[in-house]
Amino acid sequence: MFEHMVCFKFKEALAAQKEQELIAKLLSFKGQIPGIVEITAGVNETEETGNRQGYTLGLRVTFEDRESLQQYGPHPLHQEFVQSLKGIIDNVIVIDYPIK
Repeated sequence: MFEHMVCFKFKEALAAQKEQELIAKLLSFKGQIPGIVEITAGVNETEETGNRQGYTLGLRVTFEDRESLQQYGPHPLHQEFVQSLKGIIDNVIVIDYPIK
């Protein structure tokens, strides 16, 4: 299995409704994108403000295998989500690692 983690930093603070819309869209990937075993997403509530660095949304996806992870990027639903971030996203951090 492979773990895929993403931290999102937006150009400006998002309204709570917009955050929830993005989270709902991410969570809808399970069952629609092959190879997803588990998916979670949410608003960053860390109390370690010095470590937050403006990253306000997190995503964690567990994939069946490396191939599923590789097919996720170009999948039309994922690409639609990426396009929806245009103009509002400042930066993302992505970490992918095998689960043994």
